Amino acid sequence: MSEPIKSNPQDTTHFGFRTVDMGEKQGLVRGVFDSVADKYDLMNDLMSAGLHRLWKRRMLEALHLRPNSQLRLVDVAGGTGDIAFRAVARAQKLGSRLSAQVIDANAEMVRVGAERALREGINQRDERAQVDFLTGTAEALPLPDNSVDMVSIAFGIRNVTRRDVALRDMLRVLKPGGRFVCLEFSHMPSRLLQKAYDAYSFNVIPPMGGAVTGDASAYQYLVESIRQFPPAQAFADELQAAGFMRPKYDLLSGGIAALHMGWKR
Repeated sequence: MSEPIKSNPQDTTHFGFRTVDMGEKQGLVRGVFDSVADKYDLMNDLMSAGLHRLWKRRMLEALHLRPNSQLRLVDVAGGTGDIAFRAVARAQKLGSRLSAQVIDANAEMVRVGAERALREGINQRDERAQVDFLTGTAEALPLPDNSVDMVSIAFGIRNVTRRDVALRDMLRVLKPGGRFVCLEFSHMPSRLLQKAYDAYSFNVIPPMGGAVTGDASAYQYLVESIRQFPPAQAFADELQAAGFMRPKYDLLSGGIAALHMGWKR
């Protein structure tokens, strides 16, 4: 197993365990998701043994969708539409009007999500719940200030080149009192469990990804990028530095993932 890089000069960042130029990372990440877009949701089921569905249920609960309300959600880096579709279904059960916009830097992921929405008739079921797709980056969301009630991002923030810039921009588009919810892989407090999880991640996930998607290197990057992401408390500190109020987190499945929350003043 390779060792993660310890630090980077100011003009470089990490792509997995590699050090790359800051301007190079987005293209490299785009290549990863171009390769796996069609099988992305299937691989989430396989490599997490379905746990990601429980984590996403917790994420939707954290959005605090209210009955008989009119809300606007932006799901960042959510190209396949998984979170947006789940939010729409929940809003429909509550009798609420939800407008969800998916913004992703990867056009192939957006294509997969838009095709799924069309195939499943997502926008034809209920005019009160709609999902739109747009290509754009987390660092410069194509949205006006103070325009959305909720911002969500699931398993995407670790792929962002300038995380501090992205967090400030997500705060910018939230309305005062708006809610930020982020689901991301994390670090387990138990060293023994973390060691076992590392063994699974590095020895099972890339070969599984190769068998299912034809690209093992994409999932080698995925497991490396998880190790490069900061522990839950450190990321909560980043939220506070970006201007979010009362940042907090819940560790899920022993710390394999963490659910982060923050609010705009």
